[in-house]
Amino acid sequence: MANVLVVDDEAGMRRILDVNLRRDGHMVTQAQGAAEAINCLRRSDFDVVLTDQKMPDGTGLDVLHASMEDDPTTSVIFLTAVGTVELAVESMREGAFDFLSKPFVPDVVRATVRRAAERTALMRENAVLKTTVRKLEGADDILGHSAGVRAVRDLIGRVAPTNTTVLITGETGTGKELVARAIHRNSLRASRPFIAINCAAVTETLLESELFGHERGAFTGADKSRAGLFEAAHEGTLFLDEVAEMSQAAQAKLLRVLADGEIQRVGSTATRRVNVRVLAATHRDLKERVLNGLFREDLYYRLAVVPIHLAPLRERPEDIGELCQALCQRIAEEMKVPAKQLSPEALDKLSHYSFPGNVRELRNLLERALILGKGTDLNPGDFILQPATALPQSDSVRGQVEALAAQLPADLDLRDTLMRLEKSLIARSLDLAKGVQAEAARRLGLSRSDLGYKVGKYNLAGLVAEKSAPSIVERGPDRLPAVP
Repeated sequence: MANVLVVDDEAGMRRILDVNLRRDGHMVTQAQGAAEAINCLRRSDFDVVLTDQKMPDGTGLDVLHASMEDDPTTSVIFLTAVGTVELAVESMREGAFDFLSKPFVPDVVRATVRRAAERTALMRENAVLKTTVRKLEGADDILGHSAGVRAVRDLIGRVAPTNTTVLITGETGTGKELVARAIHRNSLRASRPFIAINCAAVTETLLESELFGHERGAFTGADKSRAGLFEAAHEGTLFLDEVAEMSQAAQAKLLRVLADGEIQRVGSTATRRVNVRVLAATHRDLKERVLNGLFREDLYYRLAVVPIHLAPLRERPEDIGELCQALCQRIAEEMKVPAKQLSPEALDKLSHYSFPGNVRELRNLLERALILGKGTDLNPGDFILQPATALPQSDSVRGQVEALAAQLPADLDLRDTLMRLEKSLIARSLDLAKGVQAEAARRLGLSRSDLGYKVGKYNLAGLVAEKSAPSIVERGPDRLPAVP
């Protein structure tokens, strides 16, 4: 099924083409001249353009040039009653897909449009694959010989040939996208697109548009209809990194895709069918977010058909030697620097480090050491590691929390106490941030959507709208001591 633009100044000809093309399931848009066709190309994306050559307000070449400028992958077919060899040669030289003469045989036109749509799909897929290849840094085989890594490799081998959804969990830097790419490469969809998006890196208002596409005029700045990532990943794989950060509205739409295979562009009432395998990842505890009302329970079970958990690097120190050897070789090739071996003392130092940033941090340490190290080998002095107490004021906060706990009675209502403490901390952070939720979320280590949910839960919207309002920690005799 393709999105086809039919351009002809004769209404009867447009109707005949419309009827025949819709028999093959194509979506057809009609334009009665070159000017209207150019406007259509600016507003929407088309797979195939079927255009007459001579029209009162322009020519088919004008339409071709506009189409090439807007999207070079769109296939343009000329259909004209004045067919000459010179015109055919010129149109093909300019980039037309084919040239047909009137009167035409409907079956020939339908077959030509099918071939043109296939050509467009292949060109767009090729562009996506080229982009994917450029992003494949570090996407080699998953390294390590620990029991946890062997179990992950076994799960990948068993789940990859299926179409089931997979939820990949683990701390930041453990290689969740690496696992997703491995699943795709070993699946039946390996020749189709693999598209990844970090849901936390896109604002809530734009995430739905990125995933599902939008229609012209759906929101400010949407001056043209655009397909989303689900349509771009058709018959391939879509990897949703940090899926826990999706808004409730986006979660509902994602659930519909997983349940029915249908998407709905922002600003449209029409549905479109897609065939996409979804892989998701998060460093958060989704079960806890379900209990807190931040993530849909039905969506969680749709995503976590097969869960894969990646252990942090500190829990598998036996893998560090193999990772260092492989990463050093790879970094040396990429950075055009001499490859070096780790000395036993350097390897021992790394093996006793906690690696809060996991494999990503290990790679950064090795890259820095290879560039700045002066010896023939990498020695302990080439690695500057973060101290175990890297978090600022962690000891101070821990001490105050322990002191607070010592003051509380043994028979308190823990759930109520924790809720009151959380409410107090959020209110104080909003006060310090002068009502700016993004700043308050940063201070608390929360995502913007998490803080917005909690502001509504605890009825703290007044602290956002009226920045001069007194803090909740200043109200009433039942307040808890605030923790800075």
